[in-house]
Amino acid sequence: PFRAAWKDYLGNAGQHGTAAVVFARLITQGVDHGVHAFYVPIRDKKKNFLPGVGGEDDGLKGGLNGIDNGRLHFTGLRVPRTNLLNKDGTYSSPIASPGRRFFTMLGTLVQGRVSLDGAATVVSKLALTIAISYGSQRRQFTAASDTEEEVILDYQRHQRRLLPRLAETYAMSFAHDVFLDKFDDVFSGAHDTDADRQDLETLAAALKPLSTWAALDILQEAREACGGNGFLVENRLTSLRADMDIYATFEGDNNVLLQLVAKRLLTDYSRKFAGADAGAMAAFVAEQVGDAAINRTGLRRLGQSIVDWGSTARSVGYIRDTDSQRQLLTDRVQTMIAEIAARLRPASKLPKMEAAQLFNSNQNALIEAARAHGELLQWEAFTDAVERIEDDGTRQVLTWLRDLFGLGLIEKNAAWYLIHGRISTQRAQAITSYIDDRLLPRLREHALPLVAAFEFTPEHIGAP
Repeated sequence: PFRAAWKDYLGNAGQHGTAAVVFARLITQGVDHGVHAFYVPIRDKKKNFLPGVGGEDDGLKGGLNGIDNGRLHFTGLRVPRTNLLNKDGTYSSPIASPGRRFFTMLGTLVQGRVSLDGAATVVSKLALTIAISYGSQRRQFTAASDTEEEVILDYQRHQRRLLPRLAETYAMSFAHDVFLDKFDDVFSGAHDTDADRQDLETLAAALKPLSTWAALDILQEAREACGGNGFLVENRLTSLRADMDIYATFEGDNNVLLQLVAKRLLTDYSRKFAGADAGAMAAFVAEQVGDAAINRTGLRRLGQSIVDWGSTARSVGYIRDTDSQRQLLTDRVQTMIAEIAARLRPASKLPKMEAAQLFNSNQNALIEAARAHGELLQWEAFTDAVERIEDDGTRQVLTWLRDLFGLGLIEKNAAWYLIHGRISTQRAQAITSYIDDRLLPRLREHALPLVAAFEFTPEHIGAP
């Protein structure tokens, strides 16, 4: 009945669409069965709107202007009952819960999220191929010579800008391969239980936000790393950035998707203890209290300080190996979920409004936990891929790249690890030193081969 109620950003709605699948509440014989899909004709053969249907083109957008996007509205529109799946008008569904039925229908969006995750990964590879190639050729300043200028990728700051993002892109790529395998398992019918579909939906909701956000960040950094040349349309980075922007909203707003992931993590956490007896719960509580006591008193931190004293190599050595990285990244997710679950536990006994307020006060923490979970999935996919590599040299280089990704995650979240007593200040400093002094110089000489491995041809790149 008013402009703000129209549905916006519909593919093909602006000019070309002749029919739509419209989601609306299904009420039959006085019973509300929740949201269902209706097949709704919207235009005649001459592309004029049918009675009860209206809309308009979305006009110019920030990017992707080759796509026909529009908005629609309906006024007193009636469609035949035969436009429902149950054509005889009798309602039936094998899914008892209206909420579950709704989320089952939303699960079809997972196919789009597979595509968006893949597109974001490919664009990130493309942007880094352009920026690292440029950084390997462009010379600026005579830092180490009176006559020879340095290529800008030899500068540490330039390496810090691009190489960690290269590591992240490799992690995204390997995680996308896992995503594709899971998607194929479900949609081929090889593994298509309700649990499999829920796992796929959760994986999609975890990876799509991380890869689309990362692509925007990588495109922006690549553009800046190419200076004024990066701002030229012929070098594609600005156009790709504009087209990728909406991917953070396509097929589910990224923050909303991460909230879905967090709810699933909380559900799994509660199921873990749903049937636990008193002894199991007591053991868990004792373990948590023990950890808390160690963290509060600083015993763990003190132990690390003694071990770490006087040696950056020694202090970073304890968290450089695969098992230690896995423990730190996994522990962060599990601890975050456990803390949120403890805070939300009273919600089941509160009035609806108070329960909603309690949930809302923890919403940011939920999304941060989901993001940490997605990063763990990427790290695991990267690690599994490295362990399958047979060539020693390739495995070594990709291990350094995996370490750059894993240690970069710990460095990025150093405040959390320090507050929770998981690492010492000495070890936190050692991680940064190890990245700057060891990993970046080692990977610098492999930067071009690492982007060459993406196997883009000049026709793919299309940037002078």
